[in-house]
Amino acid sequence: MDLDDGRRFVDRAPDHCDHKAVAKMSGEIAETLAVHRRAGREIEFLSIGWTALESIVGIIAGILAGSVALISFGIDSVIEVASSLVLVWRLSDVSATEDREAFAHRLVGVCFLALAVYVSFEGVKDLLTHSTPRVSYFGIIYTAACVIVMPLLARAKRCAAANLQSDALHADSHQSDICAYLAVILLGGLGLNALFGWWWADPLAALCMVPIILREAISGLRGQPCTHEHRV
Repeated sequence: MDLDDGRRFVDRAPDHCDHKAVAKMSGEIAETLAVHRRAGREIEFLSIGWTALESIVGIIAGILAGSVALISFGIDSVIEVASSLVLVWRLSDVSATEDREAFAHRLVGVCFLALAVYVSFEGVKDLLTHSTPRVSYFGIIYTAACVIVMPLLARAKRCAAANLQSDALHADSHQSDICAYLAVILLGGLGLNALFGWWWADPLAALCMVPIILREAISGLRGQPCTHEHRV
C-alpha cells in the first residue's frame, strides 16, 4: 500500500472500523510522509550546495576570461539557489501560506528579469565592440561537469517528488534541467572559442540563454517555480 492508498483508506474508513487500526495507519502515513519530506530537503540542500559552488566558480572564471556567457551562467546559478531556498522553506514550514510563497517566487522572477536585461545588454555590446574573451579551459571543464551533474540532480528531485507527491519539488527538478540546458549552450560557446578562435560564439551563447531566462522570469512573476503550478 503506497501513500495515496493509505490516505484513501483513512479517509474512507467506516465508523465501525477499528479505530486503533485507523490510528495506526494514520501514524504510519505521517511517519512515511516525514521520511519523504526529510529526503526531499536533503536533496534540495545537496542541490543548493552544488549550485552555490557552480555560481562562485562560474562568476570568477567568467571575470578572469572576460566571458559574458560564463558570468551570466554564474549569476543565473545564484538566482537558482534563491529559488531552491524558497522550496526548502516550503518543505520545512508546512504552515507557509501560498501567498507568502508566491511573493517569494515573484522576487526570484524579478531577479531573472534583471539578469535577462543584463545578459542582453552585455551580449550585444560585446558583439558590436568585438570584445574577445580569453580561452578558459578551466571554464570548459567546469561547464562539462555541470552538464553531467545537473541532470542527475533533476532525476533525484523527480524521484523524491514522486515519493512525497510534491508538485513543487517536481517543478524544481525542471529548474535543474534548465540549468543543464544553459550549461550545454555555454559549453558550445566556450568550445567554439577555444577550438576555432570564434570570439563571437561567447556573446552569442549568452544571448541564446536569454529566452530561457525570460521564461523563468515570467514564471516567477506569476508566483510559480518554473512553469508549473504546484502544491506540497
